[in-house]
Amino acid sequence: METIYIKDDFIKLGQALKLAGLVESGVDAKLVVQDGLVKVNGEIDTRRGKKLVPGDTFEYEGQTVKVESKLLFK
Repeated sequence: METIYIKDDFIKLGQALKLAGLVESGVDAKLVVQDGLVKVNGEIDTRRGKKLVPGDTFEYEGQTVKVESKLLFK
């Protein structure tokens, strides 16, 4: 499982997909999310603006990514 680290309280799903390198652009993120190809915490979510917080996971094309807070590593 891959992990991405965020410095804010949350990250939007579309941004998280880009940060994890699973899509190349915001347009790509929008399309894969709208098409129901992304799972958040094990359930399909079609909201690109879905707020992910530390502890959440998302899956796309067989890859699972966990969201963690950068603040834990000061």
